[in-house]
Amino acid sequence: MANIPAAGPAGLPDPAAPAIPSPPVRLLLVDDEPGLRTAVKAYLEDEGFQVTTANDGEEGWTVAQQMLPDVVITDVMMPRCDGFGLLKRLRGDERLGGTPVVFLTAKGMTADRIAGFQAGADDYIPKPFDPDELVARVRNVVRRQERLLAEAARFADADIGSLAKQITEIRSMLGPGGARKASPDVSLDFTPREASVLQLVAEGMMNKEIARRLETSIRNVEKYVSRLFIKTGTSSRTELVRYALEHGLVE
Repeated sequence: MANIPAAGPAGLPDPAAPAIPSPPVRLLLVDDEPGLRTAVKAYLEDEGFQVTTANDGEEGWTVAQQMLPDVVITDVMMPRCDGFGLLKRLRGDERLGGTPVVFLTAKGMTADRIAGFQAGADDYIPKPFDPDELVARVRNVVRRQERLLAEAARFADADIGSLAKQITEIRSMLGPGGARKASPDVSLDFTPREASVLQLVAEGMMNKEIARRLETSIRNVEKYVSRLFIKTGTSSRTELVRYALEHGLVE
């Protein structure tokens, strides 16, 4: 992870100030082989990662909910809950759904790798493996995730000023209260989380602010906004807010 220069005048980096180190990447390593688990943990920690381990998918699920890891590295064939079961739980969780998952397994056949990627794994490393390759792949997954989050935040920041102005204009056109009563002929099957995201979008919040408010990832917020576009037949945040206000779907 890169060091972050301390801020100088006007918020600009101060070249004379000491760099503030970024926190280490937090990994969750899930494997039922004690020897491999210990060896991989030691190697990854030597490379600067912060590693927490779990004995199988069931324990891994419990630990993941507690620590909210940056990346999960998991074996596939494990007792109680295997890697596919753990991956399914992670992807279905509001806070963990966007967490990168790397399968580390003895099942290295092409069909097995395809099944892993189709299930939503971000990478697949067959055993036996080269520790340096594991480190390189984990770092690549981390960089990919950081790019996605940076891009999402950049677009959200660019649009928020214009969106806030348009929301104000839409509310003004709708008259007192800024929103109409719920239309009886509009019945949309929103999940509770989709309804929450819609309300916060209508309040002019950026994706990263919504993610912070709902304690989820920016990636998940983007997923919910995409679903809202589909359900309302809109294609932009402005259209979505207008639709929601005109049909009384938000306050």
